[in-house]
Amino acid sequence: MQLGYKILNVITWAKTNPPPNISCRYFTYSAEFVIWARKCEKVPHYYNYELMKHINGDKQMTDVWRLPAIAPWEKSCTKHPTQKPLGLLSRIIMASTKPGEWILDTFAGSSTTGIAANLLGRRFLGIEREEEYAAISKARREEIENLKTFATYKHKIPDIVKAEDTQTDCFAICEDVIESLPFLGEVPISGKGGK
Repeated sequence: MQLGYKILNVITWAKTNPPPNISCRYFTYSAEFVIWARKCEKVPHYYNYELMKHINGDKQMTDVWRLPAIAPWEKSCTKHPTQKPLGLLSRIIMASTKPGEWILDTFAGSSTTGIAANLLGRRFLGIEREEEYAAISKARREEIENLKTFATYKHKIPDIVKAEDTQTDCFAICEDVIESLPFLGEVPISGKGGK
């Protein structure tokens, strides 16, 4: 690529419950693409092959992921117009990062990436220029500071439940863990424009 990134995979997210096409003049939009790339072609990347295989019923995971769109329980603090489901972001994070690592989202929106990161014991830094979305991010973070809500969210994400079968040490839950995980996505950057 012109930017120097090496594309590792182009993953197709095939939505199992796509929203209907209201106009009834086109096929229903039921897929999105995730580009997995690394910055330097010769620098190795991390891929948790064994965990992805375990989550996929002990078969190699393909680049077509059949996952549902955002669930109603994920909209408890209102919804960003392009909000992604926690299940999708959780799989991406588990596949490509280790517990305790930093995740940067330069277009944080409502911080689904940050919520998934913290549920999985990763650190998160988000950048968002729209105050409305930064407020949603803050409310969502405050929501998972409640240990019962934190545990409930984890148990609603099938990949996390399956992952805990083999990697329980990666997902330990206690107040110290939650309080020590930075979640910096709530301060908007001044400027005009949007996503």
